[in-house]
Amino acid sequence: MKTGHLTKTAFVVAGLFAVAGVQAAPITFFGEDGNITGNTPIAHPVSDAAQASFFSNLTNIGTDGFDAVANGTTNVPVNFANGITATLTGGTIQNFSSAGRFAISSPNYYNTFSNTFAVNFSSPIAAFGFYGTDIGDFGGQLTVTLTDLNNVQTTLTVPNLIGSGGSQPENGSVLYYGFYDTADTYSSITFGNSSGGNDGFGFDNFSVGTAGQVHPTPEPGSLALLGLGLASLISLRKRSNF
Repeated sequence: MKTGHLTKTAFVVAGLFAVAGVQAAPITFFGEDGNITGNTPIAHPVSDAAQASFFSNLTNIGTDGFDAVANGTTNVPVNFANGITATLTGGTIQNFSSAGRFAISSPNYYNTFSNTFAVNFSSPIAAFGFYGTDIGDFGGQLTVTLTDLNNVQTTLTVPNLIGSGGSQPENGSVLYYGFYDTADTYSSITFGNSSGGNDGFGFDNFSVGTAGQVHPTPEPGSLALLGLGLASLISLRKRSNF
């Protein structure tokens, strides 16, 4: 009887956490601050809040703002300071504001007019986030294509503002986009720009996390479910003792 009780308890606990922890993958985070002044760099509280929400699901995340790289560098080495490095190809390091694009953490940012650029990682990652500036003012929709260790690709569409002809508030806007995945890891990420070379994008403060650094913050509904399940488990144990 004791063995049967322990087996049933273990099953209930395992089932409870499986239900409470169910999440779609990847989980994405997004915030954007429009710019009513045009080219002038602006504060970006909405984007910062998206970054904070993303970071709350990670521990010891690594971030690189490209500030150790010389202006004009094209094949950009990145050191995330958490054991992961990467190489960026398809754009150029720039240390001055230009046409609505600017650094989030001075002085450098990554400037690109390419319809694609790639980030190739030294080891698999399960989380990635970044700031973007001046995205979408000439109609460019930003996409992020993830390639996993089996060369399976997943494309995420960033819901950025879209305008035309350098329109406001897209001109000089700031956004933050990030994702984590509890079910897969990735070797590279390719950025897409639906407007090709007609719309220049700026990027800064790339952040990555490994699978071991992803610790999702439970949603309020999951916490309620967890509490209900634990209460049922306690009731089950009490009945089993009679």
